[in-house]
Amino acid sequence: MTRERATRSPRTTTRGTVVAMPLITTSFDATSTAADVVAGHDLTGTRAVVTGGGSGIGVETVRALASAGAEVTIAVRDPEQGARAAQDVVGSTGNTTVRVARLDLLDLDSVAAFVADWEGPLHLLVNNAGVMALPQLTLTDRGWETQFATNHLGHFALTTGLHGALTAAGGARVVSVSSTGHLASPVHFADLHFQQREYDPWQAYGQSKTANVLLAVEATRRWADDGVVANALMPGGIMTNLQRHVSQDVIDGWERMQREGTVTFKTPEQGAATTLVAAVAPEFATGGHYLEDCQEARTVGDDEQTRDGVRAWALDPGNAERLWQVSEELVASRPADE
Repeated sequence: MTRERATRSPRTTTRGTVVAMPLITTSFDATSTAADVVAGHDLTGTRAVVTGGGSGIGVETVRALASAGAEVTIAVRDPEQGARAAQDVVGSTGNTTVRVARLDLLDLDSVAAFVADWEGPLHLLVNNAGVMALPQLTLTDRGWETQFATNHLGHFALTTGLHGALTAAGGARVVSVSSTGHLASPVHFADLHFQQREYDPWQAYGQSKTANVLLAVEATRRWADDGVVANALMPGGIMTNLQRHVSQDVIDGWERMQREGTVTFKTPEQGAATTLVAAVAPEFATGGHYLEDCQEARTVGDDEQTRDGVRAWALDPGNAERLWQVSEELVASRPADE
């Protein structure tokens, strides 16, 4: 059951009437776990891909899906790590249909190979993998800033490449794991790769996480008639391998804030809960939403000082369409040395 607790940004109807849309809510909250969310769901026959499913909230997403009977492919850069994760999930769930496939989101040839090897329908694509706050500006062989390339462009190429498989499912969902980091930056279309502005790790991360939300918005607009919808989410603050590039000073500050009660960290199992709500909850069978703590988040102004909610810039349909077009052009380009 859903209930009204607030409204998201107004939407304009085909007749030009502006209406406030009620936020979607569920019975889950910040303390819920992925296992709580899938309890009672029978996902037998559901085929899912989870990028970065070898650790952190990714492996807990895989575990929850497998526990409900889904066939899950762990898509990871390191197949050995993926195999260890798969063995652990099989051991804890008894589901032997957990597979591993290599996927390097920075290598579009690897993405293309994954797409080419996929056979049959795909019911659920969870774009979970990512990098955070690289301390120095690093560029790919195509001249792309690494966080934008990994967190967005690699997933964009994967998602669009699998469109046929998603359509064949006859009702599929794409889930993009974003972050509260998106609050820090819109997508800077005039300077995506920090060629003109000074590099900042958190601005770069924020831009890539805004792009994750915009992908969900535009994929839903383009593909809803194909039976494919997409949503994005903030999993919460979870200490995982994602923070490997974050300075110790920043981590110490987070831990101090936790002791003071100004922030609360989640376990990986709790962090994966919002992913699972976006993946299986009937309340989110429609797309274009941003979730946090297992609910649809409120829309916040672009200048509002806040640690929660979703920026208007991340849900803007014009931004979403523009990013899609730019991303298509970028992934179709070739490395500079070819």
